[in-house]
Amino acid sequence: MTSYRQSPPQHPGPTTLEPAGPRSPSGPDLDGEQFDREERAALQRVPGLSTELQDVTEVEYRQLRLERVVLAGVWTQGHLEGAESSLRELSALAETAGSTVTDAVLQKRSHPDPATYLGSGKAGELREIVQADGADTVICDDELAPSQRRALEDIVKVKVIDRTALILDIFAQHAKSAEGRAQVELAQLQYLLPRLRGWGESMSRQAGGRVAGGEGIGSRGPGETKIELDRRRINTRIAKLRRDIASMKVTRDTKRSSRRVSLVPSVAIVGYTNAGKSSLLNRLTGAGVLVQDQLFATLDPTVRRAETSDGRPYTLTDTVGFVSRLPHQLVEAFRSSLEEAGEADLLLHVVDASHEDPEGQIRAVHDVLAGLGTGEVPELVVLNKCDVADPVTIDRLLRAYPAAVVASTRTGKGMEQVVASLEAALPRPQILVDVLLPYDRGDLVSRVHAEGEILAEDHTAHGTRIEAKVRPDLHGALVSFAS
Repeated sequence: MTSYRQSPPQHPGPTTLEPAGPRSPSGPDLDGEQFDREERAALQRVPGLSTELQDVTEVEYRQLRLERVVLAGVWTQGHLEGAESSLRELSALAETAGSTVTDAVLQKRSHPDPATYLGSGKAGELREIVQADGADTVICDDELAPSQRRALEDIVKVKVIDRTALILDIFAQHAKSAEGRAQVELAQLQYLLPRLRGWGESMSRQAGGRVAGGEGIGSRGPGETKIELDRRRINTRIAKLRRDIASMKVTRDTKRSSRRVSLVPSVAIVGYTNAGKSSLLNRLTGAGVLVQDQLFATLDPTVRRAETSDGRPYTLTDTVGFVSRLPHQLVEAFRSSLEEAGEADLLLHVVDASHEDPEGQIRAVHDVLAGLGTGEVPELVVLNKCDVADPVTIDRLLRAYPAAVVASTRTGKGMEQVVASLEAALPRPQILVDVLLPYDRGDLVSRVHAEGEILAEDHTAHGTRIEAKVRPDLHGALVSFAS
């Protein structure tokens, strides 16, 4: 078992916000005005103040209070660099959740131990590291079975959580909208349900009929244990959350269909978490979306309207970032939000070119998108952070993705090419028409200007002659005026 000891991260001082400048793709205003930054920074965890119970077997339903943590991973296949990269990502996730990573251990095994994940001997060594560091939590770089987590917790004597629980905690911290909070709660309850466990008499005690409510003779009968009652309550809550999310989905679908009716093309910004999607949205539209050097800083989709250089409108949607081994509970819970990508006319795939394994991040994003049915949606790859990326890595990525655009949302380099490539990839009207519209049909003239692509226009004695490219629905309204 290899140990990777880390020093506590240095916390930067307060951030100074500069006033937003002109909204240009290559302007000096970086990420624009951060409307949510003050609110996000207003609530921070204070080191040394923990509400965790000392006896980890006493209560199962505890809120995560991550302070000093030790990471643990099992390397089963592939290169060592890949396993170490996964641990570094886990460390970034833990720090995003508000913890201080004191140490990390990595064990080479053919497969994780089915009983204690690391194996009883190595788990004992992990306990010594935890005691030496004064850690209060162990985070494992895989999703643990309930029995694995309990057994490892009994050995190390501190709370043990897995990668999935950590990501769920981050989502719970960052979700703001009603739909986002409902989706996170649904994912958390789905994760918790098979992991309920009881302690002592309180979970095995039964009460029949109305006895639990204080009623006595004549009301006794077979009842349910405390853990069965909690399962039933969780299932009831899950059912309600699913109904709530379904009703919210109707509103989202209505807005999306209204954009479809008006024939406004949609662009979905997708990519790995912390790749720079929100920064790109701010560069293109001045949306003022929160930008932080953290994983999952953005959870709630943001839709902004933009125009091409020739006046064609389109929408840009900033979606939640992806991560390798994204918990399936989150993918299912956030499906209504992620459907924005499946319904888009173009995917703007932002890649962190400065990352040590950008190809792995691209594969992780494609794996999630494949489950959303986006296989036929055109994709424009943007190799972001070129100002700090290795030129050799960029050359390698350009060979794999020759149509990709190299840019930096931080400095503005390459943003003109991003805009040009985006506009070229947007769907255009295809049907050529040559019509003479009477002067009393100004409504059709206005529609051609708004929805079509004007090639020539001339005002004659009998009306307005227009040569343009239009979509099929507008062509049907114009066909009777063909000249």
